[in-house]
Amino acid sequence: MTTTTTAAPVARPDDAAPPPRHRRATGFWVATGVCVAVALLAQLPLVRNRIFYFWDDSAAQFLPMWHRLGERIAEGQWPPLLDIDSWMGGNLAAEALFGVYNPVNVVNYLVVAALPDLAVAAVLVKTEFLVLLALGAYLLCREYGAARPAAAALAVALPFAGYVLYFDAGSWASGLLAFAYVPHVWWVTRRAARGGLNPLWAFVVAALAVTAGNPYGVLGVAVVYLGLLVEFAARRKGRGTVVVLGLGTCAALLVPLVFLPLLSSSSVTWRSDTTVVNDGFLVPSLTDLLASSTPTHLPHIGVFGGTGLAVPAVYFAWFVLPLLPWLHWRVVRQRWRLLLAPLAVAAVFAVAALGPSKLWLFRWPIRHLEYCFLACAVVLAVVLSSGLRTDRPRPRAAATAVIVALGVYLAWAADPEKWVWHVGGGLLVAVLAAAVVGWCRGANGTRLAGLLCVGTAAVLTYQLAMAPKNTNVSQLHYPHSVAELEARFADRYPGEVMQIADMGTAEQTLGLHPDGAWRYFLFGNVYSAAGVESLVAYTGLGFLDFIDTFCLDNTGSTTCPEAWDALWRPTGFGGAPLADLLGVTTVVVQHALVPEARTAQPPEGWRVRERDEVVTVLRREAPLRWPDSTLTWASPGLDVTDAATVHNATGATGETVHFATTDPAREHRLVFARLAWPGYHATVNGVDVPVEPSPAGLVTVTLPEGTNTGVLTLDWSPPGQSTGVASAGLGVLGALALAVLVPRWGQTSRRSEAQRESS
Repeated sequence: MTTTTTAAPVARPDDAAPPPRHRRATGFWVATGVCVAVALLAQLPLVRNRIFYFWDDSAAQFLPMWHRLGERIAEGQWPPLLDIDSWMGGNLAAEALFGVYNPVNVVNYLVVAALPDLAVAAVLVKTEFLVLLALGAYLLCREYGAARPAAAALAVALPFAGYVLYFDAGSWASGLLAFAYVPHVWWVTRRAARGGLNPLWAFVVAALAVTAGNPYGVLGVAVVYLGLLVEFAARRKGRGTVVVLGLGTCAALLVPLVFLPLLSSSSVTWRSDTTVVNDGFLVPSLTDLLASSTPTHLPHIGVFGGTGLAVPAVYFAWFVLPLLPWLHWRVVRQRWRLLLAPLAVAAVFAVAALGPSKLWLFRWPIRHLEYCFLACAVVLAVVLSSGLRTDRPRPRAAATAVIVALGVYLAWAADPEKWVWHVGGGLLVAVLAAAVVGWCRGANGTRLAGLLCVGTAAVLTYQLAMAPKNTNVSQLHYPHSVAELEARFADRYPGEVMQIADMGTAEQTLGLHPDGAWRYFLFGNVYSAAGVESLVAYTGLGFLDFIDTFCLDNTGSTTCPEAWDALWRPTGFGGAPLADLLGVTTVVVQHALVPEARTAQPPEGWRVRERDEVVTVLRREAPLRWPDSTLTWASPGLDVTDAATVHNATGATGETVHFATTDPAREHRLVFARLAWPGYHATVNGVDVPVEPSPAGLVTVTLPEGTNTGVLTLDWSPPGQSTGVASAGLGVLGALALAVLVPRWGQTSRRSEAQRESS
């Protein structure tokens, strides 16, 4: 008895006729269905955790700063590069990850600023990018010849891979924003390289990926270009190779504009440490990858607070490993040249995911897994387009059973206490796999894809029942109503606010929730959403002098009580306390961290505005001497007749100070309440003078001896900005040249040779 198998599609030449119009219409509706399905599934996490997307750094860093950026942009500041009111988190050019040059980000920031609730804004923006990711994955799979149903199944599954959902979407939003662009860069670049699209469009999409500001996204784009170069070179497609190389070069020329300020500012931050380290922190293992289709596998690796993940962070899709025995793997052998790019990208990121825990700018290798899964999704979609094999069902079924059982065992071995969940998850995957094999062998791809998508929804629901929130990162539960934040803090803490409080102590004594610690304190960037100008802010960079002075961590939490003494200790500037040099108007001090503040008399010139069992709030009695400027101290004998902060489109980047002195032979200095980031430049009467950091890293300018009167002009621009702008300009000119000069060769169809056959 002879058993037949489904034949794999055979590639047609590049000049095959374009598809009929009705097929294009079908493609549009399938892509729309993918987007709608992902948008709906993205709401499932909210069933048991309505702040799923307003979590950890999304609550402390991203959403509040997006709100502030939206307000700044609405006021006419673009790109906002320096926010002096955010202090150590205000060097937006160096922080990079806010992507202030990215027009899609700009629109989203305006939307966030217009919405009354940060948690709702988080849902909208993150759903948008999950849908964008799915659409890009679908189009990329189609570009490589995958049939629509198979491409749709993988595209719906990818946004709900464990790391993408629980870490990128739930917490580290910039990773999601950058990752969502990568499949789009890939498919438009490949289409442009084979002649089906003007290269200018490919450059535009690459520019969006680069200006998103996340280095992992840029790395993803770079590896994609490398993979495409390998593919087109192996296929001896000379002009395609030239187009990819040209587009890669043009995209690379955008990188200095976005990341040169980060590198140039690193000397004053903790990012100056470029050592290679492997302490196992968030480094997955090969064993974890063997359980990437097990929905309850919680990798036993280093993570915040100890060892062992509380969420299935290495999960890919429930059907990937169980269906491996049923796939037509000869498709890969037949089309290996066409699939060289995804195979190369998958290999590079698989190696990176197993690499050291810190390598230059890149930390925590688990972040590379999503890029590996994207490439694997392309290969799987192409292979799955041939349907499931019908021969030798018993050994294939046995192999699937072994794969599912192995996944359950690995999940149990990593976290034995959750054995009930592991068994239940294994049974769910086994039932789904059996249904797919039983109902879809020899059936059309639509039925198969439909069942795979249903399984994705079922498994996602099961995972969220087991792990409704990511407890490996901070569970902050900040208030998310902007009106509530403003009502609670805006009038209560006026002017520049210095907060001396420890989040860990607040959690132990009050609990981190709106009726606990958040009645008195906020950390990270949350004060910015409350309309409070606070020295406490979130930073991915740090400013070492400022941080060391007040024992601050990246969220603005003070970890030592000595910060209270440092604030009032006389400095070398006429004995003025640091509180005066900082231009502080309100001081909030936590009694649990600084017990003496309960009964301490306020310093001269200050009064107690509020005092209870938790905090003491001090208020400056007299107004600041130069209220229109960040100037806070001038040498005795130096008469400042006028001082004003200079505002422009990129922020409050400078100062203008008119002065006169009765003793020009003496050395005179001025101190400004702004951190001395690299990039400051000062002149006195047109003559350059040095800008130096004072205690806590404040900007200090020394006037030239012999100066009687004059004007001090202080300006700031991101270091390397001229180089970045020039480089970006060359990239744009190069892309325009490609758009005009690259000839259109034989292939004019918008669809790939393999794709036309599989449709």
